[in-house]
Order: sequence, then structure tokens, then C-alpha cells
Amino acid sequence: NRWLTCRSLPPGALERIADTVADRLRVPWFAGAVKVNVSLVPPLLLLPVFLHVAALHFLLGLVVLTSLPVVVLWYYYLTHRRKERTLFFLSLGLFSLGYMYYVFLQEVVPRGRVEYSQVVALTCGLILMLLALSRAKKDPGYLPIPASNVKSSHPGLPHKSGVRGSSNGLHGISTSGAASGRAVNGEAKGYSRMSAEEQEGVKKDWCTKCQLVRPARAGHCRLCGRCVRRLDHHCVWINSCVGEQNHQAFILALSFFMLTSVYGITLTLHTVCRDRTPFVALFYCPGAYSDYSSALSFTCVWYCAIVTAGMGYILLIQLLNISYNVTEREARLALRDNTGRRLLGGLVIDTGQYNRGFLCNWGHFLSLGSSPLQRSAEDIV
Repeated sequence: NRWLTCRSLPPGALERIADTVADRLRVPWFAGAVKVNVSLVPPLLLLPVFLHVAALHFLLGLVVLTSLPVVVLWYYYLTHRRKERTLFFLSLGLFSLGYMYYVFLQEVVPRGRVEYSQVVALTCGLILMLLALSRAKKDPGYLPIPASNVKSSHPGLPHKSGVRGSSNGLHGISTSGAASGRAVNGEAKGYSRMSAEEQEGVKKDWCTKCQLVRPARAGHCRLCGRCVRRLDHHCVWINSCVGEQNHQAFILALSFFMLTSVYGITLTLHTVCRDRTPFVALFYCPGAYSDYSSALSFTCVWYCAIVTAGMGYILLIQLLNISYNVTEREARLALRDNTGRRLLGGLVIDTGQYNRGFLCNWGHFLSLGSSPLQRSAEDIV
């Protein structure tokens, strides 16, 4: 009624309407209606529609492929500003992979220019990437919640800070329950040991949110509401933090994605734009819009190229940070406090605190996730 009469809405009205719609959006099931996360709906519905519209004409493709990154970035800054977790980016990435693979099998393979072995290689790369992604989705290295905090919380419910901003509630419950069990069993004492970095004069700090003492290089994630060992950053593409336990799997997932995506783009361009190199065909392919099948394949190639470029930039920054033994969190803090050096045109921020040379830095990264006793023995040797 206020919209129709052009009157202003009271503060918070749109948020309450959105919350009500999200709560009422449920799917009938045998054990009862299942609540559907609203952030899963846009990728499933809009991505195929946008790509099919973009395949109708070159100008439509230009408009759609230009607007998609803008919309994704806008949604990222919106959720990041509100400190909310969302499944939008994870569902967008997984559905994009599935849909690109479907278009490849339906539109590119039947043309007869892709061999069976090439399809197998592309499929194996996709499976390896998904396996690495599933490993990266596991515990990034959450610090256990103190037993006193667990007892003070309501029985059967996770610690409040453990579910802050959780998109579905399952992640916070599982991690909080596991962490509390470890704390009660006394495993929390292991985190009070002095590691190699702490022995060099790096002091521990106190987290007022989790009410625990954090070891060196640990940090508190505002989106997850938990402290993570060697926190690098919170990645929206996996809807989880990247820390000591899953950083290697995160790099593997990015690497497999890059290899698989570039290989799929090359195979598609060789099929749609014959007698041209992939780089030239990406920008000049006269017969791409001769039929709808070729146009859809070419549009999906450009969509994959845009996503691959973004993921390639993330992978490059990660590899540079590993080479200088610095995390994204430490780089941001160094920029804020003006204590780091900008190197390679600002691509990496060297804090100088943990940098021990290229080989030693990579050796340290490859040994992440090992037991504290094993790490201490390696440091002593």
C-alpha cells in the first residue's frame, strides 16, 4: 500500500519482508517441509537464462557478460558489509561448473572434434577439483571453545559466536560441537604450547569474542564468529575460512580449476572457431553466431574466461603470499599499520616477520596441518 501510494517505508521494513519470504520459502518433503536457502535460488534460475539470452545476439552477449561481474561484486560488498555468510557464491560456482560441463557434452562433443580421451581428461580434472574443494570445506583450524563458554551457553545449542552470520546453521553447530568436545577432553591445552614462531618473540593475544588466548598468526573471523589458526582470509567461494588445516586444499582446488577451465576453453574454441589459435578465437570468431549452438558455446567460453581470470588473480596472490610467508590477514594489518613493504607493484605485502626465503617459506606451507610435536622437531632440526 505504501509503494502504491508513493509513501516512504518505515526503517527495516524491507528486511522484515525479506526475512518473512525467506522463512516461508519451503519445499514439501516426507519428514516435513524443508526450508530453502534464498541465496541458492538466483544462480540456479538466472545463470541459464542470462547465458541463453546472451547467445541470441552479439550485443546482448556483451551487455550480459559485462553486467554479471558487476552484479556479483555488488552482492559481495553487500554481504561483506553486513558481515553475513552466504551460499550464493558457492552455489554459483558449483552450478556454473555443472552447467558448463553440460553445455560442453551437449553442444561441443557431438561436433566430433573432441576425442574421447580429451573428455576423460576434462572429467578427471573436474573430479579432482571437487575433491580438493570438499577437503577445503572442512575445518580450517578452528580454535576450541573454552569449556567454561560451552557450559554457559544453552544446552544443545552452539556457542553464539560460533553461528554468527551462519547461512544455514549447520556449519556452526558441527564446528562448535566438535570444538567443545575437544575442549572438554582437554585437547585445548595443546594450543597453549609455544610454537616455533612464538619462541622467536611473537606474543599471543587475547580474543575478547571467543574468550581464549590465540597462538601466533591466529585470527578471529567476523563472518564465522570463530578464531582460526593461521587465518588467511574468509573465502566467499567456499563459504568458509582459509586457515592452517585447509590452506593446501584451497590452493589445490584453485590450481585444478585453472587447469580444467583453460583446457575446456581450449577444446571448445578449437571446435567452434576452427583454424585459429585459442587466444585469437576468443576475440575474433566470425562463425560463432552462425547457429544457436555455436553462439551458446561461445558465450559459455567467455563466461568461463571471465571467471577463470578472476580465479587466476586470486591464485596468483596466494602463490606470492606463500612465497613471502605472509597471509592475507597479515597483509591487511600491515597496510593498516603501515609496517609492510609493497613488492611486485603492490601484489604482495612483505611484513618481514616470517619471511625465511623462498624455499623455507614453501617448506613451511607444505608442512601445514602436521602435529605440533612434528612441527617443533622439524624446526629444531
